Amino acid sequence: MSTKRASQDRKARLAQLQQEQKAKERKVVAGIVSGCVVLLAALGGVVAYAVNDAQSKQLPHLGVSLAAAHCDPVTTDTGGGTGQHVGPGTSQPNVTSVKYTTVPPSHGPHFVSPDVSGRDFYTAADRPVVETLVHNLEHGYTILWYDGTKVKDTTLLKQVADQGDALPDASGKFKVVEWDSSRGAFPSERPYALVHWAKDAGHRQMCGDLSGEAVVDFVKRFPKDNTQEPGAA
Repeated sequence: MSTKRASQDRKARLAQLQQEQKAKERKVVAGIVSGCVVLLAALGGVVAYAVNDAQSKQLPHLGVSLAAAHCDPVTTDTGGGTGQHVGPGTSQPNVTSVKYTTVPPSHGPHFVSPDVSGRDFYTAADRPVVETLVHNLEHGYTILWYDGTKVKDTTLLKQVADQGDALPDASGKFKVVEWDSSRGAFPSERPYALVHWAKDAGHRQMCGDLSGEAVVDFVKRFPKDNTQEPGAA
């Protein structure tokens, strides 16, 4: 074989090897790119799940939607009681309870001291008496009462209590409390009641199911400063 022919063969072989090497490199790059795409898709799924999970735990997404809660129209309960203290430490020390005109009460006479514990959730085992909590209403609190004879699982209620208390329009003036059924029965199929004592009157909204969206809507409608004594603790 001539020297010239041998040189051509070497060049052809070298070109072939270079082409094969480039093909291998392209496969490696394609594999890396494909792997990155899969990884990014997986990470995107994880992030989307985390975002959706976080959103599902926010107050407007807790429980059912406002429409599904089957809430009654908000009442306007006119009546007095502003600054009307009864019970120990007043001119009527023998008064141990008040017969309120609505169930639950949205206004009326009340005990001298409101609940200042800072707690936002109560069961029947440790709740303040109704007359104490009516004083809280006078100071701008919104109370979500629940009927403990019908509502047994309070897990979601505790979450609503924590987040409701942090709402800008509530700002520490929101409580979830088990209703004392000895003081009157809630309407049938309405185990939840949102209550606020505004400047114009007391307001109640009875609901058939627990809805964070309903809580947000009610508190925006009746913020803490719309009350009988907005500057009180």
